[in-house]
Formats: sequence, C-alpha cells, structure tokens
Amino acid sequence: MVGTIPWKKLCLPLIALSALLGCSATSSSSVGSTRAASSPPAPPALPVAPPEPTGPIMLGIDVLESQGFAALKGKRVGLLTMPAGVNRQGVSTVEVLRRAPGVQLVALFAIEHGINNEFPAGRNFTDYKDPKTGLPVFSLYDGKTGRPTKEQLKGVEVLVVDLQDIGVRSYTHAVRMRYAIEGCFSNGVEVIVLDRPNPLGGLKVDGPILDADLKSGVGGYRVPYVHGLTIGELARMAAQAPGVLDVPEAVRAKGKLTVIPMRGWSRSMLWPETGLRFVATSPRVQDFAAVVGYAMVGLGCEGTGFTHGIGTNYNFRGIAFKGLTTDQLLQQLTALKVPGIGFRRLSVTDAAGKTTTGVYVDVNDWQAWNPTQFSFELMRLACRLTPPNPVAKALAEKGHIFNKLVGSHEFLNALQRDGAKVDVEGFTQTWQARNAIYQQQSKRYWLYN
Repeated sequence: MVGTIPWKKLCLPLIALSALLGCSATSSSSVGSTRAASSPPAPPALPVAPPEPTGPIMLGIDVLESQGFAALKGKRVGLLTMPAGVNRQGVSTVEVLRRAPGVQLVALFAIEHGINNEFPAGRNFTDYKDPKTGLPVFSLYDGKTGRPTKEQLKGVEVLVVDLQDIGVRSYTHAVRMRYAIEGCFSNGVEVIVLDRPNPLGGLKVDGPILDADLKSGVGGYRVPYVHGLTIGELARMAAQAPGVLDVPEAVRAKGKLTVIPMRGWSRSMLWPETGLRFVATSPRVQDFAAVVGYAMVGLGCEGTGFTHGIGTNYNFRGIAFKGLTTDQLLQQLTALKVPGIGFRRLSVTDAAGKTTTGVYVDVNDWQAWNPTQFSFELMRLACRLTPPNPVAKALAEKGHIFNKLVGSHEFLNALQRDGAKVDVEGFTQTWQARNAIYQQQSKRYWLYN
C-alpha cells in the first residue's frame, strides 16, 4: 500500500529513538495535586459516561507543602507558572510559596499569556512587575529564545516549575519548561519541577514520532504526538537523555533537576478520575473536552477548509467545512468510520441570538480511539472534497509550520504526492509499531505505574 513503510525503514527511526531516550538513571521523586475552575457549558451527555472520580490526588505543590517545603528552605526561589498552577484547593502556587514559612520567593517567570492571563495569544511581552504581589515577572515569551537569561536569573538559586501540560506534543508548555531547564543549567541554577497529571492519562500513545530536524517551539521532544508522559517525566527525559536539551553535554551532566511527583495518580487515570477541577490551560483549552479535541485536531489543517468549533463554543470538538452544510458534513464524517469516535449535530446560540450549527465529535470507545487518526482522515477528506489537492498548496505556502506540527516529513510528502489516495491506514499502523517500542523505552522515565 502507498505510505506503508518497509520494516528496514521502520528500524532506522527506532535506532535514533533508542539513542535519544538514552540510558536509565535515578532521579529524585515526590508527589502533587490540582483544583481549579472550568469553562464553557458541556455538550449533551456522551454515549459513554466519563469515569468516576477517585481523587482528589495530591499534586507536586501539595507534596512539597506536606514536606514542609524542605527542598526550598534557605534558598532564593524563582517560580515559572501560569493561572492553572494551583494546589488541590485551587490556591495559586504563587500564593502558596509566598506564604510558605522559610521560603524566599524573589521572582516570577511567565510564558505565553503572562502570569495572570494579562496578554492575548501570540503577543510577545517584556519583563514587568506583578500588580498582585509586587514581584518582578521575567518574560520567557518576548520573541527571543524563550530561555531565562543570566541577568533574569541573577539572585535566583532554584527555579520551581509548575505548569499544566495536556499530553500533546504541539502544546507549548512542556517546550517552555525545556527552555527554562536549558537556561538554568547553563547558568548553574537548580530546577525543581512540580508534577501534574497528564489529562489523557499515561497509557494512550499515538501519532508520528517527531523527526529530529523538526524540533521547534511546537515540538520540543522526539515523542509521539500524544506522548503519554507527565510534565515531570518529560523533564526527567530532558535531563537524563543526551540530545534532548540544546546545551553542551557537559552542561547537561552538571545540571541539577528534582521532580516532585504526585501522590495517588496512576497511568490509567484520565482527568475526570482525579477528583480535581480543571483550570483552563489557555483561552481555547478551557476543559477536559477541549483537551481530548486538541489531541484529535491540534495537528492543524491549514488550507484544508476545515475549521474547529461551533460558533465560539466547543473548541477542538466542533467541526465545520466551508461549502458543506452541517448535515452534509455529518454524512461525510460518519462514512469515514474512524475507530473509537462518533459524530452528532449540535446547535448553539451566540450573543446576538443567532443560531449556529456544527458537527460535534464524541469519543465513544477510549481503547479503540487513535486520537491523531482523525486529523489525517480530515486531510485526506479535504483532498477528496476539493480536488485536486488543497493540502499541496497549503504546504507550499505554510509547509514549515505544518511540518513542525505533524512532525513527519514522510507523511506530508505522501500527502502532497497522493492527495485523496494517501494511505492513512498504512501510516497509522507504522506509527503504532514504532510507538509500542517508544513506550517500552520511555518507561525508564516513568514515575507512576
């Protein structure tokens, strides 16, 4: 089949992956938990009920507190965090550390949107003072390297990282953590990562493994698109495996990283099972439903005609296509017979009272669901709906970002060449074989069973 990759070719990326994952090593551990606020109204009940909560668990910040903040006593502390950085009672990590006895919080570090969501998506910003605490906020989103500088780290002995990732390679929070580790290791600053749940659990792994030359701000680790690791486990990989951090090996070897793990979290847990409220991780990821949707369509469909959302609701879960009615699109998507998912028609009323309809994507069989397969099916469907090949034009115009999101030259080359005949099934099978080996190799970084 076109797109099916012979075993000899499959072996080459696996050899490279083995080298990337490196040798197992020991590392510090602990535990943690989160509670926060939710967002847009949930759609009607899913065909399959969500799992029952078994938590609340303890997040890294909760475990740090339970240990009397021992790891921070007597040190000048910087904190890299975001609004979703809260403890299991919903109190921000900023406030927890400010009030912690014996802890001297001297600076905050911010990624996209700022410490308190002061800035819109994509807007670069410079250093500023936090009006709530009076602390300096050092920008890691100023359009430069994203790494803390020697000047920003002056007077900081340890940088605490408390960021909520969503388990998808192109989501930038884990990349920003990697940049922070690089900056700290290069300047002799210790790093402590407070771990948090992967909302998709630790067992679901799917999609292409990132090609080595496509590492970027939307792909900082050579992992599958849905990677199955917590942010603390990604930090362990970055610190222990040669070639992940963009620093000299001597710098990496001298760097000091401690991960404070969670208590009570297991790899089989999805977010609804944690007993924690979901705090928006970005303006368009307001709830667990959006996380699931991001895993399906976050790869991007530049120039394909597909859009995500129904009006301003159901980010990444609502699907529309220019030129098709909702019912026509529903028929086209249902005919794809993608394992694990189903589709239904939904209507929403906007602020002006106008009704908008769209197709909502349900995950009705978690085990059968391969998240990224839907994105690739949409790309192939777009070629069929608007021949000869709208993706070829999109790749010619925006191929650099499309390549970085998808992470696979092989697939995009085949898509450009074959259009509606691209062998999605063949690629999916190949990625599944590679990912089974990746998952075994990545166990050396696991903190939970």
